[in-house]
Amino acid sequence: MNPSKQRFFIALVPPDDIQQQITQIKLYFAEHYNTRGALNSPPHITLQPPFEWLAADVPKLEESVRVFAANRPPIPVTLSGFAAFAPRVIYADVVKSPQLLEMQTDLMEYVGANLGIRDRISQTRSFVPHMTVAFRDLTQENFQRAWLEFCGRELHFEFTAKALTLLLHDGSRWNISQQFPLATEPATILNQS
Repeated sequence: MNPSKQRFFIALVPPDDIQQQITQIKLYFAEHYNTRGALNSPPHITLQPPFEWLAADVPKLEESVRVFAANRPPIPVTLSGFAAFAPRVIYADVVKSPQLLEMQTDLMEYVGANLGIRDRISQTRSFVPHMTVAFRDLTQENFQRAWLEFCGRELHFEFTAKALTLLLHDGSRWNISQQFPLATEPATILNQS
């Protein structure tokens, strides 16, 4: 990787209490199924997959995401059960709400048009919102065992995503770089008589 470039992605990150509970599930996978890869980032739903960006131009990237977020309402998000991309990935399933699908489509179009960021793979397959709990270093044998345990397991969380999160890779893991608040409801002006 070019040293003057940094790797980012844009995601929705759940509130702290849900992050802690999803991280506990990731730790369970690490302990019981020898997979630690998912611990290299906070729990999140990827909207714009990883991309490289010039370090000198980070303010332009941040301002662009801030402007996009400021014009979007908060999004209700529901995590429901577990699903998988066999034979390597197990994730907390995210309900495909119209608001979430629209946000992802609009964001990818926006960063493509305004910043020249395009992810060829994402352009060829449909968006499957998910929160990964095990991947990459999960062996096929451990995947089979883990999926038997988790395929029917219940999980249900609901939250309102109130910000877009820009995550930055530090060479070994992903960290939250900045959060950009989504638009708040317009304030009601009271008539004073």
